[in-house]
Amino acid sequence: MVDKTPLISVSNIRKTFNKPRVSELLVLDHMNFDIYSGEIVALLGRSGSGKSTLLRIIAGLIPPTSGKVVFCGQPIVEPIPELSMVFQNFALMPWLTVLENVELGLEAQGVAKEERRTRALAAIDVVGLDGFESAYPKELSGGMAQRVGLARALVVDPDVLLMDEPFSALDVLTAENLRGDLINIWRSEKTNIKSVIIVTHNIEEAVILADRILVFAHDPGYVRSELAIDMPRPRDTESSEFRQLVDDVYGLMTTPLVKTTERAQFDNMDQFYRLPKVTISEMMGFLEAIMGHSDLDRVDLPELAEECHLEIDDMFPITEMLEMLRLARVSEGDISLTKEGLSLARADILQRKHIFANHLLANVPLAQFIRETLDKRESHVASEAHFLDILKQHLSGKVAEDVLTTVIDWGRYAEIFSYEYNSGLLSLENPT
Repeated sequence: MVDKTPLISVSNIRKTFNKPRVSELLVLDHMNFDIYSGEIVALLGRSGSGKSTLLRIIAGLIPPTSGKVVFCGQPIVEPIPELSMVFQNFALMPWLTVLENVELGLEAQGVAKEERRTRALAAIDVVGLDGFESAYPKELSGGMAQRVGLARALVVDPDVLLMDEPFSALDVLTAENLRGDLINIWRSEKTNIKSVIIVTHNIEEAVILADRILVFAHDPGYVRSELAIDMPRPRDTESSEFRQLVDDVYGLMTTPLVKTTERAQFDNMDQFYRLPKVTISEMMGFLEAIMGHSDLDRVDLPELAEECHLEIDDMFPITEMLEMLRLARVSEGDISLTKEGLSLARADILQRKHIFANHLLANVPLAQFIRETLDKRESHVASEAHFLDILKQHLSGKVAEDVLTTVIDWGRYAEIFSYEYNSGLLSLENPT
């Protein structure tokens, strides 16, 4: 039963980061929602939507730029014992045993040694690691190491368990097993946990675990939609009800917020747009998967994701690339190829290059800018450092490097310019 009094309230959270030589980076904006006792809430979105940043704000690990997080009526301005966090990378101390790792949080709170040991052993028992108390992290599998991380979070007896993509570093079977264990712990009366907030980019994981899914937009991150799940646990992932819920989430994540003939974000692109990090082979493989369906006007994205073994962080950059180049349209959990997209998918190798080159120059301002720069120079040569310096005026160093690498790969494939890796020079040596 969910208590209607908020356990946690997130109010008008805004978070920016200041980087040298880069304009202020807005990560979260107008973030508002409540968390109630008796529910598991999944924060779902692709990379860059600020999910993990928000979780750290809720945990009191980093401050918001503005807005506030309130727990039981009190603002959170620093870590508090009532909120405990499980990290993606396990974060175990390699020189400590399992028991000693689990005791860390209690030791920091000044709990007496005998009580620490009793509580740590109980937490180890809850996560099913009996017999490994004296083992060191190097002796543990990934799943066992994450169980230690979970035990360390549980041992402080928190009211709220915060989980930052806790299963993403694990193999499929281990992750599935740990999700089941989490539900068993949640449903048992062995802990004091009133609510769980889990960050994920795995849609099926969110539907398996959550009572409520908050779907994040990105650049900046905010809650764009919400889905309540009233389905008994354990949930049958093969049932029609489960598959429909997965479809519903894909629909929420892919339906434009503003209905237009073209996606507004691409209409207003400039040369500093953060291009999706997608290779030509990934794009062409995805097109071939689409072409394998009988109804090319409405191909189901969940089906494609399953066929291609893609999670949203793998698939959505590809669909973004196809939409950006006006080769496909995505909405309500489905994708369809445009006339030009169909032509590209059906073309031979040389025709594909020609079609791609036309769409790249017509729709990606950075590609246009590089080509125009090379055209205007008498030598028809420019260094990649020149373009990187320009990008770094608006993007952080790593993002700028990724964007330039991506557009160079696309441009070389399209033969709109050439690139020499050792010298770092772009030229029109072999232009089309």
